[in-house]
Amino acid sequence: MAASTGTSGQGAPKSQNLTWSHSHVTTEARRKLLGHGAATVWFTGLSGSGKSTLARDVEVKLFQKGVCAYVLDGDNIRQGLNSNLGFSPADRTENIRRIGEVAKLMNDAGVVVLTAFISPYRSDRDRVRQTLPSGQFLEVLVDCPIEECEKRDVKGLYKKARAGQIPEFTGVSAPYEAPEKPELTVRTAEHAVDECVAQVLELLAERGVLDAI
Repeated sequence: MAASTGTSGQGAPKSQNLTWSHSHVTTEARRKLLGHGAATVWFTGLSGSGKSTLARDVEVKLFQKGVCAYVLDGDNIRQGLNSNLGFSPADRTENIRRIGEVAKLMNDAGVVVLTAFISPYRSDRDRVRQTLPSGQFLEVLVDCPIEECEKRDVKGLYKKARAGQIPEFTGVSAPYEAPEKPELTVRTAEHAVDECVAQVLELLAERGVLDAI
C-alpha cells in the first residue's frame, strides 16, 4: 500500500501562534439543555467481533431515550476524513489520533460518541483516553474468538488475508493488543446483541452519563 502523507499531524501543532478558543456555553448548560452528559464509548476488537452492530444498536436505544448520540464508523471515516491513510502502523496511529480529536469535539458539544474501530494498538487508545476529560473515555472490549469472527466474515476479508491478498490484517498478519483494564468487556459469541446493548447502557448510567436507563 502506498505510503501516506497524512501522518504529520502527530505531536505538537506546527504553528506556535495558536490560542485555544473557549466556548461561552458551559458543560453544565449543555447537559441541562440535552438532559444527559457526554462520553466517548470506544468499542475495540477484531474485525467481525460485532463492534459496528453493537455501536449502531446502542445508538438507536439512546436515540429512543432522547439522547444525542452518534456512531463514528471505521469504513465511513476512511472514505472521507482519513481517506489518505492506509493500514501501516504509522497510519493506524494517525487514524486513531484524528478520530480521538473528532470525538473530543463532539463530546464538547454534548454528544455521546460511539466509535467502532479495531484500533489494535493499546498505546493509541490510551492516547485518546488522555486527550479526553477524566472519566469521559469508556473503553469497551468486544471480545469474540477469531474463529467466530471468521465465520461472520461476510466481506471475505479473513479469507483474503490468509491468502496474502490483504497485508497487515489485524489478527492474521498484524497484531491486536487487547485492553488490559477496559471499563467493560462484552462477549458477543456468548450473549445476544440486546444483552450486550443493555450492558453498555448500564455502564453509561453507572458513570453518570445517563440519569436513568
